Amino acid sequence: MKWVLVLGALVAFSECIRVPLIRGKTARQTLQEKGLWEEYRKKFPYQPMLKFQQTQRLNGIETMTNDADIDYYGIISLGTPPQSFRVIFDTGSSNLWVPSVYCTSSPACKNHRKFNPDASSTFNSTTKPIQIQYGTGSMTGILGYDTLEVGGITVSNQIFGLTKTEGLFMEYMTWDGILGLAFPSISAAGATPVFDNMMEKGLVSQQLFSVYLSRKTATSAVLFGEIDPQYYTGSLSWVPLTSETYWQIKMDSVTINGDVVACAGGCQAIVDTGTSLVIGPYNDIQNINGWVGANTNQYGNPVVSCGNIMSMPEVVFHINGQPFVLPATAFVSQTSDSCTTGFSPGGGTVWILGDVFIREFYTVFDRQTKVVGFATAV
Repeated sequence: MKWVLVLGALVAFSECIRVPLIRGKTARQTLQEKGLWEEYRKKFPYQPMLKFQQTQRLNGIETMTNDADIDYYGIISLGTPPQSFRVIFDTGSSNLWVPSVYCTSSPACKNHRKFNPDASSTFNSTTKPIQIQYGTGSMTGILGYDTLEVGGITVSNQIFGLTKTEGLFMEYMTWDGILGLAFPSISAAGATPVFDNMMEKGLVSQQLFSVYLSRKTATSAVLFGEIDPQYYTGSLSWVPLTSETYWQIKMDSVTINGDVVACAGGCQAIVDTGTSLVIGPYNDIQNINGWVGANTNQYGNPVVSCGNIMSMPEVVFHINGQPFVLPATAFVSQTSDSCTTGFSPGGGTVWILGDVFIREFYTVFDRQTKVVGFATAV
């Protein structure tokens, strides 16, 4: 009987936590359909580097920006009985937060599912505030504890933010909240991140998680504690972290046709599932877009001819001595009336390797050995 119990414990310990990701309609697409996109983009300008500013985190303030092109989200639940929410699994932040019934002052609150603490028998409240600072406006809320269900696994006593107010631009976002997967050192108000809670409770068999982003609507996934070879070809290339805040690495250079066009002499890059594009310094991004034949339109977007996609050069990111190739089919986004590249300036010197990059490369985030692994996605 003793051995049966031990075997059962091992099976439970090694159970895979696999969260399917849905690729849904973006806020940009919704706004374009309503004829509101240009008004929105002027009112809420995109500031992709804002979420990586750390100056206010220790005071309970988390920063993020209004990325209207994020289109991957998964389903989690909080409370007993469970209340479900659509969240972004974001490696560029560390906090979990969802809308709540406390939020009544903004149209954004009315358009999303809201957590009701009174409907949960396992909720424990706090008086500790949390604030999400956006590029325009902010979200305010309070921290609480409850049972989290993610990928079929129960995570007890998980701290999370419950919104009281939300930025106006949130009205058009498809997702409800965010589940941060970066390091505890940048968690607002010192809240324990979800993955740290999983590790502390022995819910994952390995101290890593991996991400597969597909171009299809329903085959993407976040896998906690597992690397799944079905999602990639070849072998994983491991890159050491240069910081234990974000998933930050050193990049050697960016080349096109063998010529260095950006990141000359090396640069820092953050691997971020919560950013839709590849973001870089203004001059470097302008240079890349020029090399691939993009012209900036009246709205500041790098536009290319849709008929030229197959003849455009590849953009190669050199990381830890290995080339990671983005063909035009990976970095050009095509809509019914135009084609744009996925390279956007962000200010500063740090790069962000967002979903445009991660779609091409199955990515492993290893907390134990402090590395990121990349392999060509299938």
